[in-house]
Amino acid sequence: MDHRTHLPSTVTESYYDVPDGVDILGRYDEEFAKILKKDALKFVADLQREFRSDIKYALEKRKEAKKRYNEGALPGFDPATSHIREEEWVCAPVPPAAADRKVEITGPVDRKMVINALNSGAKVFMADFEDALSPSWENLMSGQVNLKDALDGTISFHDKVRNRVYKLNEQTAKLFVRPRGWHLPEAHILIDGEPATGCLVDFGLYFYHNYSAFRRTQGAGFGPFFYLPKMEHSREAKIWNSVFEKAENVAGIERGSIRATVLIETLPAVFQMNEILYELKDHSVGLNCGRWDYIFSYVKTFQAHPDRLLPDRVQVGMTQHFMKSYSDLLIRTCHRRGVHAMGGMAAQIPIKDDPVANEAALELVRKDKLREVKAGHDGTWAAHPGLIPACMEVFNNIMSNAPHQIETVKREDAANITAEDLLQIPVGVRTEEGLRLNTRVGIQYLAAWLSGSGCVPLYNLMEDAATAEISRVQNWQWLKYEVELNGDGAGEKVNKELFDRVVEEEMVRIEKEVGTEKFEKGNYKEACKIFARQCTSPELDDFLTLEAYDYIVLHRPKEGTFKTLN
Repeated sequence: MDHRTHLPSTVTESYYDVPDGVDILGRYDEEFAKILKKDALKFVADLQREFRSDIKYALEKRKEAKKRYNEGALPGFDPATSHIREEEWVCAPVPPAAADRKVEITGPVDRKMVINALNSGAKVFMADFEDALSPSWENLMSGQVNLKDALDGTISFHDKVRNRVYKLNEQTAKLFVRPRGWHLPEAHILIDGEPATGCLVDFGLYFYHNYSAFRRTQGAGFGPFFYLPKMEHSREAKIWNSVFEKAENVAGIERGSIRATVLIETLPAVFQMNEILYELKDHSVGLNCGRWDYIFSYVKTFQAHPDRLLPDRVQVGMTQHFMKSYSDLLIRTCHRRGVHAMGGMAAQIPIKDDPVANEAALELVRKDKLREVKAGHDGTWAAHPGLIPACMEVFNNIMSNAPHQIETVKREDAANITAEDLLQIPVGVRTEEGLRLNTRVGIQYLAAWLSGSGCVPLYNLMEDAATAEISRVQNWQWLKYEVELNGDGAGEKVNKELFDRVVEEEMVRIEKEVGTEKFEKGNYKEACKIFARQCTSPELDDFLTLEAYDYIVLHRPKEGTFKTLN
């Protein structure tokens, strides 16, 4: 049988050699072919076949939970697993290679970013196939190439504009990789006629090609390391644990070599933290406060609860009671179980042309990081290399250069945090400027995402899919319930008429800010249509990127023509 996936006749005899049941619909590239080897694809296909029924079941259970919440139920601690929460047990010891994680930088997997992030002075670089990446075929496959080259020590990048060559320093950050969430497909790879599960593609290709190099370069006999996003229940962590065990068996490496940090970034997951760690006991290195997605999830979970309306997104910070409770309980849970409790993202970016504004932004970062380290977090996230020295200084000063606080800060006071604490409605005002900022940010982020960029600097903050999601669902919530503004624009109701006017006026502002030429060449008008449609839809879509994904899927069928799914 001929297992080759053919391409247009203009690319004579170029093909990916694929195993039975696998079809590649993305364009052929010699560099990609080094990643998409037959054995690597077989490994991914085996993962898909073994776990797809479990994944489908887990996603169905998400739908059932959503239905309950929409009918008035509230998330809470599961009585059936109280024994896991109450009993004393710990995860596998933190490996020395990942003991010190005071500052972690995150970002997409483009070549220059990978080099700069590994050279940034951070303890960890979380290479992101998820919220900071627009998951085009080009981005995903070149990202796999870049990470392999980085671990092989051969990566370099020639910036022709600056006439500068970027290479790795002798000392680099530890590499963690974040695959996509369970819900996202990979439409360029079909397995038995179905789109592959995106996260199994990301994990499988990376693990298959790099586990030996990672262990050789990162030391201590542990790794690779991962971040796991968007989970809502411990059954999803159980699937990941089984994936890890299968990968270790196939590779012939000891159980527990793979280690993962789970992002607690959905409201249901905060009630499952002990259970998630329990399922990943041999493979865990902690939990992380994914606070932007957590805010998004709060709105999504309570989409049918008009008594739980959020104020402007800029007011929903970590000092809100429900957010502080979430952070405190995460620290207590992680340290009780012997693993890292990682803090949230510092999204600020340096303001080059305004020293006063830049120092004010840095002071906000220092204040936030001081709150985190004093609370007991073992490390934190930064979106830009320019923030790393300030973050590192704060953590080192409080921790006296200790690698973490797992043994020293137990947060027993957080044992009394209740479901009511975790669900408390945030306080603040709702303003027209809040509606406008949501709209402006959402449209510009989506325009960049459609153009291939998943991480976008806007108004001195680094925006990714999580912050764009907050903008979308808050607009949707305010429109659905026609909320009355109680800040600027007080007394005015957020209805379709107001929203249409805001969209029109903000599009004018965006064009003025970016310039007409860039505006016309960009995807701003298409992004506006998608964003406005999702904000005004009768039913809230689970994820903004699921609809938008169809616009960036580019199939190259055997007859030699391009087509998108849209």
